[in-house]
Amino acid sequence: MLIRDWMTRHVITVTAEAPMLKAGKLMKDHDVQCLPVIDDGGRVIGIVSAGDVKAASPSKATTLDMNELYYLLFELKIKDIMTPNPVAVEALDTVEQAALLMLEKDIVSLPVVDADKKLIGIITNHDIFKILLNITGVRAGGVQLAFRLPDKIGTLRSIFSVLWDHQAGIISVLSSSDEGEEGERNVYVRMRPMEQAREEALAKILKERFNLLYWARDEVYLF
Repeated sequence: MLIRDWMTRHVITVTAEAPMLKAGKLMKDHDVQCLPVIDDGGRVIGIVSAGDVKAASPSKATTLDMNELYYLLFELKIKDIMTPNPVAVEALDTVEQAALLMLEKDIVSLPVVDADKKLIGIITNHDIFKILLNITGVRAGGVQLAFRLPDKIGTLRSIFSVLWDHQAGIISVLSSSDEGEEGERNVYVRMRPMEQAREEALAKILKERFNLLYWARDEVYLF
């Protein structure tokens, strides 16, 4: 999956010389957590977050009087609180790469830039959550089957054969492995809803033939 297919293209931005108060208002008005900072050519030179604004704002315990407080707030510029040269991605990078970067760098958004470092979009952790919902097919409902299988070529073929024999429509197939463990994988198959009796009969057959960990519809049934 490419970032260009999931990123937000209409990005709210600020310039380095803008007042800090403007960033706070923009984030509140548009319900976003970060704003890319761009120069006159549209190139990304920094990023400012809601946390940056909060950290730079005077605390309630300040001894400043009202006039001094207003002066301080209006004098602070984006350039004073932004993170310069932020981590960025390109439109043809993958969503998986973006998610890994966010996790490793402990950040919630990544500017998307072109070859000239000009801003063309942004991808956030909220987008990643939407992608997760999309690829799992959970909005389509149905039944999720969780298996623990040998990590070998062709191990899914037998499972698919049973599902096809019982006219089960497959919505999604996901696979994962535990770090440090080799030789086995967890596989999650989501199939379209069936009559309850057929679902239970199919689950029984799958449990007898494979290492079925659980199946879930409205609730989880462990084995």
